[in-house]
Amino acid sequence: MMKKLLVSLLFVLAVLFGCSYGESVLAKDVLPIGPNIVTVRTVGLYQVSDDVTIYKEPHDDSMILYRVRWNNDEFFPENIGAEKFFTVFLPEKELALVNVVDVTDDWVEIVYDNSNGKTGWIKKDDPYKFMTWINFYNTYGKKYGLRMLKSVPAVCKDVKSAPEDTAKTLSTINMPQKINLNVIRGNWALVSVLDLDRLPKTGYIRWRSDDGVRYYFPEVK
Repeated sequence: MMKKLLVSLLFVLAVLFGCSYGESVLAKDVLPIGPNIVTVRTVGLYQVSDDVTIYKEPHDDSMILYRVRWNNDEFFPENIGAEKFFTVFLPEKELALVNVVDVTDDWVEIVYDNSNGKTGWIKKDDPYKFMTWINFYNTYGKKYGLRMLKSVPAVCKDVKSAPEDTAKTLSTINMPQKINLNVIRGNWALVSVLDLDRLPKTGYIRWRSDDGVRYYFPEVK
C-alpha cells in the first residue's frame, strides 16, 4: 500500500514539474552568470544543431574528439554537460550557441568545454549561424538591454564620459534595473542606465577587458 502511494506521489510531481517518472531532465536554460576568465579569446558565437561531431583538426580525416547530442530531456556526453558546452541555451527558443575561437570557409573552432577552455573543430552547416560578438551584442543588447554579470570589478561599474579608462567618471552603476545599449565601440559600450537610485546615467562602460573577459552580457529572450 505504501509503495503504491509513493509511486502515485511521484507521478503527480512529475506531471506538475513537466517530466515523466524515471526520465532525466536536461539542465536549465544556460546564460553566463559571472565573467569567464578561462574562455576569453573568442571571436563570437555559433548556432549548433542537436547532433555535433567535434574533430581535433579542421579536416574529415582528423581524430574525432566527441559526438555531442542533445534534446529537451538529455545531453550526451554527460562528462561535458550542457552548462559547460553552451554559452547560451534556450531550448524553448531553439537557441543553442557555443563560443567560437576561429572560423574558416568550411569549419568552426568552438569551445566545447567552457570550464577549462578545451576546443575542437566542427563542420559549418550554415555560414549564417556564426555571429561576431559585436553582431550578437547589437542584435540582442540593443533589443533587450544588457545585464551586469556577478563579481564584476568595481572599475567596470563606472560610467565614463568617453571610451577610455582615463576619461572622467560621470556616475557609478549600483543596482541596475535596465541597461539600454546604444553603441558598441571596441571594448566599450555607450549605455543609458536605469538604476535603483532613479538617477539618469548615460555614458560609456567597459563591457569587456582587453583580453576578452566579458563583464556585461545581452539579455536574451
